[in-house]
Amino acid sequence: MCRLRVLVDLPRHSRLDAVLDYLAPEPWPAGTLVRVPLGKREVCGIVWGMAETPDPAEADGEAPVLRSVVQVLTDLPPFTHGWLRLVAFAASYYQRSPGEVALSALPPDLRDLDAVQLARRLKRLDKALATAAKVANAAAQAGTPERPALSPEQQQVLDVLADGPPQPSLLFGATGSGKTEVYLREAERVLAAGRQALVLVPEINLTPQLEARFAERFPARCIVSLHSGLTPAQRLQHWLSAHLGRADLVLGTRMAVFASLPRLGLIVVDEEHDPSYKQQEGARYSARDLAVWRGRHEQVPVLLGSATPSLESWYNAGPAEAGGGRYRRLVMPSRIGGGALPAVRVVDLARIAAQFGKQALRAHPLAPPLLDALRERLDRGEQSLVLLNRRGYAPVLHCTNCGWKSACPHCSAWRVFHKLDRTLRCHHCGITERVPRACPDCGDPDIQPMGRGTERLEEQLADLLPGARVGRIDADSTRAKGSLAEQLASVHAGEVDVLVGTQMVAKGHDFRRMTLVAAVQADAALFSSDFRAPERLFSLLMQAGGRAGRDAALAGRSEVWIQTWHPEHALYAALRRHDYEAFAASQLAERESAGMPPFSFQALLRADARTPEAALAFLDAAALQAQALPGAQEVLIYPPVPAPIHRIADVERAQMLVEASGRVTLHRLLAQWLPALQGLSSEPATRVLRWALDVDPISI
Repeated sequence: MCRLRVLVDLPRHSRLDAVLDYLAPEPWPAGTLVRVPLGKREVCGIVWGMAETPDPAEADGEAPVLRSVVQVLTDLPPFTHGWLRLVAFAASYYQRSPGEVALSALPPDLRDLDAVQLARRLKRLDKALATAAKVANAAAQAGTPERPALSPEQQQVLDVLADGPPQPSLLFGATGSGKTEVYLREAERVLAAGRQALVLVPEINLTPQLEARFAERFPARCIVSLHSGLTPAQRLQHWLSAHLGRADLVLGTRMAVFASLPRLGLIVVDEEHDPSYKQQEGARYSARDLAVWRGRHEQVPVLLGSATPSLESWYNAGPAEAGGGRYRRLVMPSRIGGGALPAVRVVDLARIAAQFGKQALRAHPLAPPLLDALRERLDRGEQSLVLLNRRGYAPVLHCTNCGWKSACPHCSAWRVFHKLDRTLRCHHCGITERVPRACPDCGDPDIQPMGRGTERLEEQLADLLPGARVGRIDADSTRAKGSLAEQLASVHAGEVDVLVGTQMVAKGHDFRRMTLVAAVQADAALFSSDFRAPERLFSLLMQAGGRAGRDAALAGRSEVWIQTWHPEHALYAALRRHDYEAFAASQLAERESAGMPPFSFQALLRADARTPEAALAFLDAAALQAQALPGAQEVLIYPPVPAPIHRIADVERAQMLVEASGRVTLHRLLAQWLPALQGLSSEPATRVLRWALDVDPISI
């Protein structure tokens, strides 16, 4: 019998580097999927390697009794060495168990299958792929769709990608510049060489339309998607297709960065700036950063595309002498067809209030000049998008008599008023109840909505624009399965004149008849305590504005309107000029002077407890532990503070920021700190419900 080291998904409090040893009749290679006993259960595991050195306990005559591998799933080829290295790096960098990272990357159904059940699933997969191949061949025989002509900028980018080394490239292209066509051409080149392509998108709602584009271009190819919107059976089938090398193209959200691809030849990260690529639960990894690491170590090109790159990526693609040089920067500043970018108009709400009175602004969501611009589009049969990144009817209800407000009893947040079903909902803990008939405190029936959400905005626009077909797309209106696709189809078909939407519709969508985009409430992020808030606001507004004028014939009269109380703000000045480079330069200068990322490296220790005192006591004790470690003098440990929303579902939340000027310095401290934290969380005086370490946090 030989001894194998096997990854299993151990409990959260286990040692981070714990890999269990099992006996096996032969040395199965690393990456082999097995079933092993763990306690009273039988679980899925992955062979990590051979246990070559004997355990010290064995030398002392106290050899542990090892259990044997139950089954080896030989019908599946082992994971590649590149995939195992990705798991090892992600576990080490994000301070998680390698078993947790590896097993959570597998479809849930796969983790429950034994050898017999797996064989049945593989037979079903063969039949499904054979049927799909017949359909694909029939579609291919019907004729390959004609490829659009490339612009000079697209051709130049593709030439660089074809001739240059397989390094990460930042594709900085204006909205409508044809970045998707570059992805398609690069995928075509890779597929022709017999390799696989992985395309990541930030959100599920962008997957179907991109999948349709790829399916139209590659009718004879096997294309699968990987995201949380799939059923367990679909996810398993798609994953198996990729792992077996049967799928040529894999499109997915952040989880797809861990897709097992034996012939990987290209990784594309679309809208690379999007915060959705950062996992917020469990192993808090960044799919974009892991994609870059995977590409470097598997020697495949990585293409990061965005009209508003993250400042970290922009910095990495800058001059080497300024600290960059890690990425190659490729630029496509022009729209396809020569269409102009929409003109940006900033509405000074202070001047509007002086002219029409503040009461007019409270009563109507849009300033009169903006309302006139919407009417012009209606008269011409064009479409408009009104952006408000707040769903519901109103953020809060209040009593005009005693001042009561619809606070959530379980969270430090307001319950949002939803008029359609007359409910108050907390968007954090999910509690929902009917709107009271009268004020719960004083009994006054005069309860009024405060503020404005997308439901209220939709209602008000329908009143202000009689005869206009007003639609709404947000997380509430698209809750039913298939509803998002239906609503987007109605917009594309011209059945909606004015679309009210949140950030869901601000990126990736190609609305050909849209000539006006209006941001109703854009100022909130200007003075946020989160240093990334201006970057996110600029990106949201620029991406939303990119929905206007995508048809070259209409580009000349396309506009972006922004209502603001601060029209002279530098962010809006850069937006007027569509000058991302100037905005990025000013933001990076501010961050450098303040020592913020990308000029420093951060980790955030979060703690949840029943009381705020318990959460803060844990963090205080953790800070003392960190300060006693070697190298602590090179790391800045900030005092613990309550989280921005300090209570959710009756759980108190606090956090503590750790910062260093060097990545290696920070990670050396974290590696020493974590074992101590695990012991600390089990002590009565500092026990908490849960704690987590977030490396490279995107929200502080």
